Amino acid sequence: MRRALAIIAVVSFAACAHQPGLPRFGEVPGFFSGVWHGLIAPLALVGSIFSDVRMYAFPNSGGWYDFGFLLGIGVWGGGAAAKRRR
Repeated sequence: MRRALAIIAVVSFAACAHQPGLPRFGEVPGFFSGVWHGLIAPLALVGSIFSDVRMYAFPNSGGWYDFGFLLGIGVWGGGAAAKRRR
């Protein structure tokens, strides 16, 4: 029962992940969008199995988006420092 509820929860959260539309007038995803996309990346991965969801926004603002994405995805694993403390 718990496993079924966990699967339903993951699939429901995957619905939150989406690919933004084409940018208008230079509005491309930046640092904060990268952080958000990094945070929801595992959920977007599950969503990409069932629909047309992308984990990574393209086009984006470049280095700042990438940095934000890495910070966001690092939250899931606790980062390198958490592994070092063990």
